[in-house]
Amino acid sequence: MLAIFHKAFAHPPEELNSPASYNGSKKPKLPEETLKEFLSHHPHDTFSMGFGDAAVLAYVKQDQPFSLKKRLFCGFDDIYCMFLGSLNNLCMLNKQYGLTKCTTEAMFVIEAYRTLRDRGPYPADQVVKDLDGSFAFVVYDSKTGSVFTALGSDGGVQLYWGIAADGSVVISDELDVIKEGCAKSFAPFPKGCFFHSEAGLMSFEHPMNKMKAMPRIDSEGAMCGANFNVDKFTRVNSIPRVGSATNWSVDWTSN
Repeated sequence: MLAIFHKAFAHPPEELNSPASYNGSKKPKLPEETLKEFLSHHPHDTFSMGFGDAAVLAYVKQDQPFSLKKRLFCGFDDIYCMFLGSLNNLCMLNKQYGLTKCTTEAMFVIEAYRTLRDRGPYPADQVVKDLDGSFAFVVYDSKTGSVFTALGSDGGVQLYWGIAADGSVVISDELDVIKEGCAKSFAPFPKGCFFHSEAGLMSFEHPMNKMKAMPRIDSEGAMCGANFNVDKFTRVNSIPRVGSATNWSVDWTSN
């Protein structure tokens, strides 16, 4: 899958953008170039959807219908989700949220996001932590311009993110696409973490701890982005909570 968000709608950690991207011979590409390359890799089974200058989503259709590593895309109420992997407890989650048995993982993630956004009773880290399985997903709320991305902690699914030539955020499960599109300004998306365009990067496994960035050095000795890990020695002052009167997409902030 591939998701590209204009820098005005997503605010990733500054450490993700490496100065080495602009000093070397290989430069970051513009979003439209990265999208074109991604589509060329899968000429017959790729779907893409654009949202003006704000965002573009593209994913490769499922080639094996009964695979445990599903590739799903869906949209509802101007919210769009790309999902990779599978949830072991999907039936329980659907029942908990009052959804039907035929609700897919991507449909459930949209409903969970809507619950958080519209007067959700649970903190975001707890909602994501309740997901049992190997998964990665990207949610784009075209009404609010919000981005919500998460990666499971078991390592069953890989996800990468980086910065394009115009400062846009690029997210994909295909490492080659990220390397070509973002040059040195990329990194693996940290396991057990989620990213919100307003709240930033957080760990849903250790929500009381802040995230720290460790510089990444490539084989040429150049700094290329950063690895993001939980800082077990530094704690946040408080945990974001969503009350019954809170609009999560607008008011949720991390300390």
